[in-house]
Amino acid sequence: MSNFQSQAADGRHNGDVYRDYTADKNAPSQDTLYTTSNGAPYAHPYEAQRVGENGPLLLQDFHLIDLLSHFDRERIPERVVHAKGSGAHGYYKTTSSLEDLTCADLFKEGKQCPISIRFSTVGGEAGSHDCARDPRGFAIKFRTEEGNWDLVCNNTPVFFLRDPAKFPHFIHTQKRDPATHLSGADDSTMFWDYLSQNPESIHQVMVLMGDRGIPDGFRFMHGYSGHTLKLINKEGKWVYAQFHMKSKQGTKFITQDDSATKSPDHSQKDLYYAIENGDYPGWDVNVQTMTAQEAEDLWAKQKVNVFDLTHVWPQAQFPLRKVGEFYLNENVKNYFAEVEQIAFSPSHLVPGIEPSADPVLQSRLFSYPDTHRHRVGTNYQQLPVNAPRVPYRMANFQRDGSMAFYNQGARSNYLSSIEPIRFQNRAVDLNKTHGHFIGEAVTFLSEIRAEDFNGPRALWEKVFDNGAKERFVKNVAGHMSRCKKEEPIKRQIAIFREVSEDLASRLEKATGVKGYPGISGLRFNGSHNGLSKDSSLRAANGMTDTSSETESNGAPSRGLHAKVNGQ
Repeated sequence: MSNFQSQAADGRHNGDVYRDYTADKNAPSQDTLYTTSNGAPYAHPYEAQRVGENGPLLLQDFHLIDLLSHFDRERIPERVVHAKGSGAHGYYKTTSSLEDLTCADLFKEGKQCPISIRFSTVGGEAGSHDCARDPRGFAIKFRTEEGNWDLVCNNTPVFFLRDPAKFPHFIHTQKRDPATHLSGADDSTMFWDYLSQNPESIHQVMVLMGDRGIPDGFRFMHGYSGHTLKLINKEGKWVYAQFHMKSKQGTKFITQDDSATKSPDHSQKDLYYAIENGDYPGWDVNVQTMTAQEAEDLWAKQKVNVFDLTHVWPQAQFPLRKVGEFYLNENVKNYFAEVEQIAFSPSHLVPGIEPSADPVLQSRLFSYPDTHRHRVGTNYQQLPVNAPRVPYRMANFQRDGSMAFYNQGARSNYLSSIEPIRFQNRAVDLNKTHGHFIGEAVTFLSEIRAEDFNGPRALWEKVFDNGAKERFVKNVAGHMSRCKKEEPIKRQIAIFREVSEDLASRLEKATGVKGYPGISGLRFNGSHNGLSKDSSLRAANGMTDTSSETESNGAPSRGLHAKVNGQ
């Protein structure tokens, strides 16, 4: 075949003629020409072909039919969780090497990489208010030279649950009632019914109903991994780790009363125009670490479980170590392409960072990519905003499917010995990193114990000042006023009583509801009650016993890590 026949007019091979995403994204309207979807120039977007001036339309009018057909399909399903959000691009830089703890290339001193961030509210719909009292999502995509690392965080260090199967049920209570179709703004019954049956949620409730419950925009909040990860160094030794992103702008909050005066898109507007005006927000990246032995000791002596999303690590014992910082200095050009379609997952890890046995984290490792495949498509990671930026040409055997833009050409779609692909030696010995769990299969449900109230009690007694306490009681009582049933309120006040008698008494006065004297006489439908005085009330509703449970309540007990790091 001649050279003329194998090349296009611009000198490229015929099969290589395609539009460049970056060039197209940055092109001004003045440089474009109106066309149909197949690239044919068209005279005017408002025209329609008819039979005469007052006759019916013609089926041959591809422009109109294509326009309407695309319009009918131009939405993808909104996220079930974190539907309302904002995003921007920026860069991360390691300012202090972490090579003693991890072999991740990202954490070598001076290393820098581009990032994208999406902030969000958790429970609301895509059109919900930015100033809702709700946790905030804080997801970061680090485009490292070893692949994308997604650090999927919230603006609170704890969450409402620690048993993974509870997550869909909890989120359902944050949505609209199936009968009335009313949200929590009008009917909070589902919300308090769930919380009053699952007391381990109390730590997050204290945070949510306090001053941190409504941040004054995304720039003025911290981010927390919440989950425990593992960092593995080049010697193969590992430590447990949690990440904290501390806002360089400090933190600000909005009161419940002030929230009604703000724009529904307050946080989006604040973030966008700060970046547009050159006031680039930044965060310090800090890490908390502990050894396997320290994790066992922490449970044995202080009943803090590093696998429990409702617990926090004491910073006095495990201080934050700054490793780097990042800034957001670029707004997106197109919200749908760069924020709505961006997809984060805690299973998107790089060598040197691994998951722990945290059960809620383990469930998210599956759930997040699964929802992206449903919502965006099986090849969601080929979209430009999700695609890795690595210095090597990627190869795998994931081919075809909807929207396979990069289908790896004519390369073999199996492990070929004729045209072999290259392999890189494993940077982490996964056998040593994850190989220390031995046991029988158990059906596990956690138990409410005295230690579950230590963190919430510290917030009430040591962190909240008098003004914060008054606002907290007002926030809770106001939200409870929309609860149609009194029983969940009585039960929830009993849970608050385990935190503080002062708190419970204030809430009884504010709500006019007398709560139960505590939880020792209650049975819960979602958790075993380790504080029950009557053994018949200990097991969760529908269960006859808790014989499968252990003394550790899911924590790393003595001896779990006996063969870890040469111990």
